[in-house]
Amino acid sequence: MWDNLLILVNAPVFNVQLLLNGLSVGAVFALAAYGLALVWGVTSVKNLAQGDFVMMGGYLGYELSRHGVHPIAAIVPVALLMFAYGWLIYKLIIRRVIQLDLFTSLLATFGLAITMQQVLNLVFGPDVRTLKSGFGRFELFDGMVDITQIRVIAFGLCIVLAVAMVLFLRNSRMGQAIRATAQDPRAARVLGVNTDLVYALTFSINSAICGVAGVIIAMIWVIQPFYGIAYSVRAFVIVTAAGLGNFPAVILTSLGLGVIEQYSGFILGAQFQQATVVGLLLVILMWRQTLLRRHRLALQ
Repeated sequence: MWDNLLILVNAPVFNVQLLLNGLSVGAVFALAAYGLALVWGVTSVKNLAQGDFVMMGGYLGYELSRHGVHPIAAIVPVALLMFAYGWLIYKLIIRRVIQLDLFTSLLATFGLAITMQQVLNLVFGPDVRTLKSGFGRFELFDGMVDITQIRVIAFGLCIVLAVAMVLFLRNSRMGQAIRATAQDPRAARVLGVNTDLVYALTFSINSAICGVAGVIIAMIWVIQPFYGIAYSVRAFVIVTAAGLGNFPAVILTSLGLGVIEQYSGFILGAQFQQATVVGLLLVILMWRQTLLRRHRLALQ
C-alpha cells in the first residue's frame, strides 16, 4: 500500500490517469443512480433489482451486436426495449407494492433481482461478455497516460442523458407531474394528475436509463448475469449520500465515487474496490443517523 502511495506522490501523472478513469466510471454510475433516485423519490420503492436492469440492458446490446448492430447504434433500441420491459414489470409487480410497507417492496424487488439473474444465466450462460466498439485510444503526456476513446464517448453520452433528464423534469408537463407526485401523491391526484400513469412512466424511464448504462458498461468493462448486485450497491450509496430529489448532487456524487474507487483500487488493490463502496455506505448511514439524532434532540 505504501509503495503505491509513493508512486502517486513521486509520479503525479498517475493521478491524472486515475482521475480520468474515475470520471468515466462515475458517469456510468450516475445513470444507474439517477434512475434509482427517480423511482425512489416518486414511488417510494427501493428497487433492489436496479443493477440487474443494467445487466439486462448490457445483454440486449450484446445480442444486437451479434446481429451486426454497432454498440453505439444499439443504445436506442435497447432503451426502447427496456422502457417496454419496465412498463411490464410495473404492471405486473411494482404497482401492487407501491402502497404497501417497505419490507414488502424490498422483498418483491429482491425476488425480481434473483429471477432476472437466473434468466440471464440460463439464456446467456455464466461467462463474462463484452462489446467491441472498435474505437482506439487517446494518449497524453508522451504515452504515460492513455484512455480509450469509448470511455470519452461514454462519459459524454452519460452527461448528455443526465442533463436531458434534468431538463425534462424541470420544463415538461409530464416532468412537472412527476415532481408533483413525488412531493404529494394525494394532492397531485386531487389536482387531476394520473398518478398511476406517472408511476408507470417513472419506472419505465428508469428501466430505459439502466438499459443505456448496461450497453455502455458492456463496451468499457464486462457484463455477467450476477454482476448486477455491485451496481445496485453503488446506486444505493450514491442516492443515500446525495439525497432524494437532488439530481445534480447525484451526478456529482457519482463522479466522486468513481474517482474514489479508482484510487482505492490502485492503493489497496482491486479486491478492495467493492469493500470501499460498502464501507462508504456504512459511513454514510451512520452519518445520516447522527444528523437525525441531533435533529430530534434539537426539537425536544
